[in-house]
Amino acid sequence: MTTLASHPSRRPLAASLPALSVDTLGLMFISGFFATIAFDLWGQLISPGLGFANLSPHGLAQSLLSSLGLPSNAFAGYFVHFYAVGLIGYPIGWMFVFAPLWQRTIGDTHWVLPAALYGAGLWVFAIGGITAIAGLPFFLNFTGITWVALVGHVLYAIVLVGVLRAIDRQKRA
Repeated sequence: MTTLASHPSRRPLAASLPALSVDTLGLMFISGFFATIAFDLWGQLISPGLGFANLSPHGLAQSLLSSLGLPSNAFAGYFVHFYAVGLIGYPIGWMFVFAPLWQRTIGDTHWVLPAALYGAGLWVFAIGGITAIAGLPFFLNFTGITWVALVGHVLYAIVLVGVLRAIDRQKRA
C-alpha cells in the first residue's frame, strides 16, 4: 500500500488496505523514523538556523497530556511525539486511511501531491486541533511556529511516502 492506483478502483476500500503483518509494522516504523527525523531536523535545527521559529512538538504533546490529566513530564512528551505519533499514528493515517481513500477517489497522480496534502492535513490536525484540546491558542495564533509547523508536517509526509516508495521499489527489484 505504498503506491497509488492508476485510476480509481471499483474494489471495496478494504481490498486496498495493507495487510496487518510484521512487514507492515516494520514499514511504519522505518518510514516514520526517517520522516520524524526530517521533521525534527527542520523544526529544531534548520528553521531556527535560518532565523525562523523553533518547533517543540514534545512540548505540545506534554500540554496535551497535561490537559487530559495524564503524566506530562519531558519523557512522556518525547514518547508521544516520536513513538506514538511519528512511528505509529501518522504512518497508520497514511497507510490505512488517506492513501486508500485517495486511491479510491482520485486515482493516478504523482505521489508527492497526495503526500503533501496529507502533510497539510496533519498540520491542521496537530496545530488546529490538538493545540485547542491542549488549551493552547487556535493555530497558535498564526505565529511563526504555525508556518514552520506547516512546512514540517508537509516535509514529514513527503519523507514518509518517499521512504515507503523506496522500500517498495527495492522489494520489487
